Amino acid sequence: MSDLRVRSARAAPPGQRPTWVEVDLAAISANVAALKAQAAAPRLMAVVKADGYGHGIAPAARAALSGGADWLAVALVEEGRALRDAGIDAQVLVLAEPPPAAAGALLDAGLVASVYTPAFTDALDAAAAERGTPAAVHVKLDTGMRRVGVPADDWEDALRRVRDAAWLRPVGLWSHFAVADEPDHPYIARQSAAFRRGLDLAAALGLRPELVHLCNSAGTLHLPDDHYDMVRPGLSVYGLEPAPGLASSTPLRPALTWYSRLALVKRVARGEPVSYGLRWSPERDTLVATVPAGYADGVTRALTNRGEVLVAGRRVPMVGTVTMDQLMIDLGPDGGAAGDEVCLIGSQDGERVTAEEWARLLGTISYEVVCTIGPRVPRVYVDGG
Repeated sequence: MSDLRVRSARAAPPGQRPTWVEVDLAAISANVAALKAQAAAPRLMAVVKADGYGHGIAPAARAALSGGADWLAVALVEEGRALRDAGIDAQVLVLAEPPPAAAGALLDAGLVASVYTPAFTDALDAAAAERGTPAAVHVKLDTGMRRVGVPADDWEDALRRVRDAAWLRPVGLWSHFAVADEPDHPYIARQSAAFRRGLDLAAALGLRPELVHLCNSAGTLHLPDDHYDMVRPGLSVYGLEPAPGLASSTPLRPALTWYSRLALVKRVARGEPVSYGLRWSPERDTLVATVPAGYADGVTRALTNRGEVLVAGRRVPMVGTVTMDQLMIDLGPDGGAAGDEVCLIGSQDGERVTAEEWARLLGTISYEVVCTIGPRVPRVYVDGG
């Protein structure tokens, strides 16, 4: 989707259904600038995978670069290809290995690979040889996350393999914290020490990569001793905290606001049930409104009878079962009318509902909340600077 810019989300909705997300690109730029200013590292890699955490990969990437990002990071070759197709020529690291058969596609897109298995390392070396151009790589060490990366017992073999590959240039070495969002957790120090051992081993093998990076958003915010050559924030780029209080000294501004409008308002009598399963009925006569956003859009059913939205600057409860395309809210005696603005996530007239609030209700994290706002919700890009 091309960048659509309007003056305000309170102008005409961008589609036939009045439900959309507004993304403040100036907020993303300002967040990156603030994160880079407080970092002990000279470089910053902005993570824009998962469609820019639901904000839109290409607009988010351009805004991050405008704010001073030196690198971008994605999870998939396809995501990197999308950046190239959008005309973005910045350095892009693919954080996870694709299948070996995709090594050529990664190189053809001008992306930089993370490597950690013999099969993909060899495939990338062969693909680079076919193209006659050495390929820069970042070796990922598993220091305790146990998800991807070279297991500790295989570090020496993996580093030797990359060092001795004729067509690979090991320019980076990295790992990933598992609990950096829990500042007092002893596992942070354990992973940090393991990573230093990996760096020492690399040096002993003659490898001195120019880009060493370990810190995600949480580490960027409170682990300056582990910043090395580059920090690698993701969630905080979009103005969200990886844990409460971690960004207290860094000014971050949420970039995403989710709007809709009341589609229908009707009077419901006391005790009259609403929605699937008849799971709610009012304790007094009231006005119930339908909002055209549902679980297919990212308003999960688990918010049924729990979540709140904003109407005219006041909190209004979601009532009845959230359905695929719609949810219902209890407007109470103050009422409202079809066409009135609804704010699902964001600020309205001095009141606020946050992605972190939804996450607490759902027993999850704000990452999931923003990433699961569905593709049929249009993104509108504004510059709120």
